[in-house]
Amino acid sequence: MIDTHAHVLPFLDDGPQTIEEAVELCKIAANDGIKKIVATPHSKDGVYEAKSDEILKTVDALNLKLKENQIDIEILPGAEIHIHEGLVESVKSGEVLTINNGGKFILFELPFVFVPPGTDKFIFNLKVNGIIPIIAHAERISTFQKNPELVSQLVNIGARVQVNAPSVTGQAGPRERKCAEWLLRNRLVHFIASDVHSLAGRPPILSKAVECAANIVGEKEARALVCHNPEQIINGLDIQ
Repeated sequence: MIDTHAHVLPFLDDGPQTIEEAVELCKIAANDGIKKIVATPHSKDGVYEAKSDEILKTVDALNLKLKENQIDIEILPGAEIHIHEGLVESVKSGEVLTINNGGKFILFELPFVFVPPGTDKFIFNLKVNGIIPIIAHAERISTFQKNPELVSQLVNIGARVQVNAPSVTGQAGPRERKCAEWLLRNRLVHFIASDVHSLAGRPPILSKAVECAANIVGEKEARALVCHNPEQIINGLDIQ
C-alpha cells in the first residue's frame, strides 16, 4: 500500500517534532503493510511555509534513518498546499512541491468551513496548465458534507479526490463518515490516505479503511485506492 497524504517529516509543520517520532510513525505504517509514504507537509498555508529544498533534504534524512533502523518503507516528497494566486507559477518554478516532485500532481487543501468562490475556475486553470489537483480530505469540508454533489462537479473539471482513512472507518465522526461513504458509493474517491500528524492523532494505518471501503465498492476497487492509483500518480500517470 501507498499513503498519499501524511505528515511524517520532523520539524517542518504540525507533524512530528522529533526524528524519533517520525521513525515510530513509519514503523507503524510499515507494520500495516504500507510500503511507500508521500510526505506532504503543509506549505503556503499562511502558518507553515515548508520550502521545497527543506522537504527534499528532510525526506533524504528520514529515508536514511529508516534504513538504519531496518524499517522497510520509502518516503517520497510532496506537500499539502493551500490554493492561492500564482500557484501555477509556483509549481512550474519548483517553489512548491508536487507529488514525488514529478511536476504533475498537487495535493491541495480547501478551507474546512467553505469552498471559496472560483474554485472551479482555479481547478480548470491548473488542469489546462498540465497540473492535476488532488483535493485533500474532501469529506472533512463542511460544504461538501452538506452538498457532496459539488465534488462531482470539481471531478468533472479535472480534480481528483482523497479521503482520510479514519473518516472511512467512522473514527473521525459521523458527518465525515457519511460524506466519505457517499463519495465512495458515487465513485468520486481516488485515494484513501492517513493524513497522519503524530502518534497521538490519526494513525498511519490504511488496512481498516480498505476493509470498510470494500463493503461499498468491492475489494478490487478499494485496494486500488491505496495501491494502483497512488502508484500511478507517483509515476506521473493520471487515473480515471
